[in-house]
Amino acid sequence: MTRINVYHKSPDQTLAEDIRRSLQSRLATAAISCPVEFAAAAVRVAGSESCGKCTPCRVGLAQLALLYDALLDGKAAPDAIARIDELSEHIYRASDCAIGFEAGALSLQAVRGFQDEFRFHLEKHDCSEWACDPVPCRSGCPADVDVPAYLALVAAGRYTDAVRVVRKDNPLAIICGLICEHPCESYCRRGLVDAPVNIRGIKRYAAEHMEEDYAPAKAEPTGKRVAIVGGGPAGLSAAYYLALMGHSPVVYEQREQLGGMLRYGIPSYRLPHSELDREIAWLLGAGIEVRTGVAVGTDVGIDELKAKHDAVYLAIGAHAAVPLRVPGEDAQGVYSAVELLRRVGSGDYPNYSGKRVCVIGGGNVAMDAARTALRLGAATVRIVYRRRRLDMTAQPVEIDATIAEGCELRELVAPVRIEARDGQVAGLVLQPQMISVIKDGRASPKPASTPEQTLECDCVIIAVGQAINSAAFASYGLPVKRARLQAAPDGSLPGHDGLFSGGDCVTGPATVIRAVSAGKAAAASIDSYLGYNHRIELDVEVPPAFFSSRVYCARSNMTEPYPDDLVGNFVSVEVGLLPEEALQEASRCLRCDHFGSGALRGGRKTSW
Repeated sequence: MTRINVYHKSPDQTLAEDIRRSLQSRLATAAISCPVEFAAAAVRVAGSESCGKCTPCRVGLAQLALLYDALLDGKAAPDAIARIDELSEHIYRASDCAIGFEAGALSLQAVRGFQDEFRFHLEKHDCSEWACDPVPCRSGCPADVDVPAYLALVAAGRYTDAVRVVRKDNPLAIICGLICEHPCESYCRRGLVDAPVNIRGIKRYAAEHMEEDYAPAKAEPTGKRVAIVGGGPAGLSAAYYLALMGHSPVVYEQREQLGGMLRYGIPSYRLPHSELDREIAWLLGAGIEVRTGVAVGTDVGIDELKAKHDAVYLAIGAHAAVPLRVPGEDAQGVYSAVELLRRVGSGDYPNYSGKRVCVIGGGNVAMDAARTALRLGAATVRIVYRRRRLDMTAQPVEIDATIAEGCELRELVAPVRIEARDGQVAGLVLQPQMISVIKDGRASPKPASTPEQTLECDCVIIAVGQAINSAAFASYGLPVKRARLQAAPDGSLPGHDGLFSGGDCVTGPATVIRAVSAGKAAAASIDSYLGYNHRIELDVEVPPAFFSSRVYCARSNMTEPYPDDLVGNFVSVEVGLLPEEALQEASRCLRCDHFGSGALRGGRKTSW
C-alpha cells in the first residue's frame, strides 16, 4: 500500500466541473429574468456550500431562503421584505467567511436596489413586466431592436426585410453593423449552450446584401418644423423618425459634414467614410434638411431657433478633450486623442514618421488613437494605463487588435509629468502603481514604493476622457450640471417649453446605440409635444419558428487580417461573414421570441 497516490481526476470530479462550467455560462449570460428569483437562487447556492460552523451562515441562509420562497410563492407575510432586509444584513455582518457575508451582501443589494420589484411580488404575487422581459437580446438593446426577427429573416434569405426590421428602431443599420458594441450579445441565451450568436455580424451581412433599396413609409406632412442641433447619431436618429412622422426636421451641424463622432472620432479603418456617407445619404432621403457650418450659440442663438421652429432638440455630443493636468502638458508634441482623431476624420493626416508615441488612457478612444498613430508612421506606440488590463474600459477585442498590430501596453503606471527639451516633448515620467481597494465596483490604484520611470518619446497623446461644450447653453439658462444638460426622462428640458436634449451631452460619453436610443425617444416625445401620436410600425412578416434539435455549434466571427504595412493604410480591418457563415449564425438563434416565455407575453411589438 502506497503512502501517497498519484493524483488522477475521478469521473465524479469531471462531472462536477462540467456542471460548474454550465452554471458559470448561465451566470455569464446577462439575461436575469427576475432579480427576486436570482437573489433567492444565489442564497440557496450559498447555503449548500455552508460548512455549518457559524450560525448566521448555517441557520441564517436557510431561514432567508424560506422567506424568499414564501415571497415567490405568493404566501409572504406583509413584513416579509423588511425581514429579508434585516436578516440579510445580519448574515452579512456576522458571518465568519465569504460564503455567508457575500450571500448576505448580494441579498441586501437586491432587496434595497429592486424595492419596486420586491413590492410587486408581495402585492401582485408576480414579476413586473420590465423584470421578466421574454426576449433577452431585445431587452439588452438600448434601442429595443427586434433581434430574433431580423435573424430569422437573414436565415430565410430576406436581407432587405431584415434591415427594415432593424431600422424600425435603429436607423443606423449599416453603421451599427460595423461598430456597435453589441450589448445584446451578452444577453443571448445561446451563450447557455455554447456561445452567443454573432448578432452584429449578421446585421452587417444583411446591410451589405440587401436585394434592393427601399423607401420608408411616411405620415402626411404636419407642417411642423423641428430644429436638431448636432448631426451625430442622436441627432440623425431623432431627425429620421421625426421625418417619418410627417414633421420637417432641420439639422444644424457645426462642422462641414454630418456624422459627429462617427466621422470625427471613429477612425475610417473601423467605420469607412464611404459606408458612413451611404447611410447618411439614405437617412436624408427621408426628408431631412441640413445646414452645416453653423454653430448654435455663435452663428445662431437658441431664441432664434425657437422662433423659427416648433421644437428644438439639442444633441451636441461630447467633443471636447479632458486635460491630463500634469506639469509639461503644454509642451509641443502633446495632443489630445480627440484632436488627433478629429484631424484624421477631416482628412488631415499628420506625419508621425519615425516618432516614438505614448498614449495615455485605457478606453476605446485610446485604442483608436494608438492604432491611428501606427498608421501615421509612428516607429513605436506605447499605451500607459494606471490600472490593470482587465480594468480597461476599452472592448477586449479592441485591446487585442491594438496589441496584435504592434502597440505595447504598460499597465499599472500613472503619468506624473511630461519632460520637454527646448519646448518639445522628450519623455513621459511615470509612477508605478499597485492595485488596491475596490471602489464603486472598480479596483483603484495607488502609488507603489518603486522609483519613477521615464519613457523617452517624441509625442504624447492624451485619451483620458471627453468633455461637453455646454457653456453657451448654461449661459442661456438651461439646466446644466457638471457640463451635462439635465434633461427629464422624456428628453424635455424642465422649465423650457419646446426644448429637448439627449445623447452624450446628457449622459456623458456613451455608445452609438445609446445615442440612437436617445434620438428615438426624443422623436416620440417631440411628436407628442407637437400634439400628435404617430406610430412607427413594422410591416414585415417574420418567418415562423419551428422546433428543431439544437446541436452544439461554434460561433463564426468576423476576421481581421493583419496588414503587412500599416503606414498610411486606413482600409477596413474587419472582414464580414461569408454567406454560409451568416446563414449558420442566424440559424443558431434559439428564437426566444417564440419558445419559452416569449410566446406567452403579448407577442411581438410591432410599433412604438
